[in-house]
Amino acid sequence: MVTNTTDVPRRAVGLLALMVVPVPFLRSLGYGGMLIPVVSVAVTVTQLPVILATIGPRLDWPHRRTDERASRAWTAWASLVVRRRWAAAAASIIVLGLLAGAATSLTLGPANGNPDVLSQGGTARTGLTALERSGIGSGALTPIEILAPRGDAPGLAHALGDLPGVQGATAPQAPAWHRGTTVVVDVFIRDNSAAALASVRNAAHAFGPGIAVGGIDAQNSDFISAVYGSFPLVIAVIAVLGFLLLARAFRSLLLPAKAVALNVLSIAAAGGALVLIWQKGYGSNDVWGIPAIGSIPSWLPFIVFAFLFGLSMDYEVFILTRIREEYDATGSTDTAIVRGIGRTGRLVTSAALILFLGFVSMSTAPGTLIKVMATGFGIGIILDATVIRALLVPAAVSLFGSWNWILPAAAARVLRIPAPHAAAGAARQLGPAPRR
Repeated sequence: MVTNTTDVPRRAVGLLALMVVPVPFLRSLGYGGMLIPVVSVAVTVTQLPVILATIGPRLDWPHRRTDERASRAWTAWASLVVRRRWAAAAASIIVLGLLAGAATSLTLGPANGNPDVLSQGGTARTGLTALERSGIGSGALTPIEILAPRGDAPGLAHALGDLPGVQGATAPQAPAWHRGTTVVVDVFIRDNSAAALASVRNAAHAFGPGIAVGGIDAQNSDFISAVYGSFPLVIAVIAVLGFLLLARAFRSLLLPAKAVALNVLSIAAAGGALVLIWQKGYGSNDVWGIPAIGSIPSWLPFIVFAFLFGLSMDYEVFILTRIREEYDATGSTDTAIVRGIGRTGRLVTSAALILFLGFVSMSTAPGTLIKVMATGFGIGIILDATVIRALLVPAAVSLFGSWNWILPAAAARVLRIPAPHAAAGAARQLGPAPRR
């Protein structure tokens, strides 16, 4: 029995994004998520072999095995994609490209400070509705809280109250608002905009020394700077680690590069779907009766990236490992695709549908924030399992032909794996167009 012990590093790659950010609650999610694959593989390499060696045959009763285990529907689908590989690749890239393009207009907002993520019923919603109808504006829900010296507080409140976008500012005189020589100044802006926050911050810091600006909007701004300031570097590190792990698993350089690129594209498309559905409101009102919320909670894209990257890598390994095995057995790329998809398509799609339906159920919760999170996970999973794995992956592998299986001897030595026996033969037969 052969056990795949690469599950831990494969699934953990996405969680590394959570463990390296300077935000405690995200790091805790990363540490907790790491325990799942660690325990899973520990059981797989210890308890599972014992069970299979002792009572394994009885566990499989009364299943009858046949030589042909491929799904006819998925075999026919893979054959169609291989025959129409250019059309399949073009169609999937157009869909994913349009969604990924929508993600470029993503606006990050505070999870607790955005009043539109409140539940659509209850006393909190009633209070918000009354506040909106009063004309005061939703900015009153999340004032900018400033800690200032006692003597500067009245003048600071007066100066900040005259800024554009500010509804008003106050320095309460009640003892509860004073501690020693400091006092709290609350500034109420109209629309929680980044420009208004920047204006208040600049004016407060220019007013005098010893002034600190806080509150939900300021905290969200600092959170975005801390988490997303180095996000491109985090993606690059995770992509390199994923590439190295997949290169060892697939014994190829092109396949892992394509896998990482498609993972990132899939996650970007999920982000674009979030923008269209929730930030711009195309569908949120029709499905859930909730208008556009204007921004996506600042922590959500990072969570979606970490979750979907690890899950997408699992799906990639399921499919391409089988295609790799079929290619080693037949020497034909197109035959390997048809057989590999025929034997793994049902498994991957079933697993994706189970997760997708779970998040559909989650999206029925009353809180808008939970609905947004469930939408990001659910759409990301279904896009990855259908457009990516069932359409673009087989089409791309077929288009690249024998280039998929090239692993130079130098790269094999670095990866500490034997070069595939077909690499030399495939390299000799490479011509202007890849052999299939």
